[in-house]
Amino acid sequence: MTVDKVDATLADFAAHFDRLFATPVAASDGKVKLLLFLADREPGSSSTWCAGKRNPFSRSLAYCNVAEPVIYERLEGVLQGRDAVLLRAYVGDKPTWRDPAHPWRVDPRFELKGVPTLIRWENGAAAARLGDEEAHLKDKVDALLGAGGN
Repeated sequence: MTVDKVDATLADFAAHFDRLFATPVAASDGKVKLLLFLADREPGSSSTWCAGKRNPFSRSLAYCNVAEPVIYERLEGVLQGRDAVLLRAYVGDKPTWRDPAHPWRVDPRFELKGVPTLIRWENGAAAARLGDEEAHLKDKVDALLGAGGN
């Protein structure tokens, strides 16, 4: 099993997304397609800008730095020999993300509400999604990764 991890920013996301998810070759390559929307890392740190801070729009603690290692661990255990592509899309700094007109908030394909968000992509659309309050839960990640049976 191989997991191709590709990092994207707002500036280069469209090119990566099109190449990995939207071309006829990508659509028929048999790989599990995953999108992971993440907060940008703080300069000089491995932590994101939302690490351990309470989300003012939610009652729960932000799980930015908790979800990512859980997702990577579960990728190894659940895919059972299937190849995958993981497009890690960084939403920008905090002011960029907080803008209600952020491109991934308003894009009908993604409609992001929080980060991290993990999406399983099948047949040209989001087939399963875990938002910021679920993306750190092993059983939920396992269910998303096991969906579709690719």
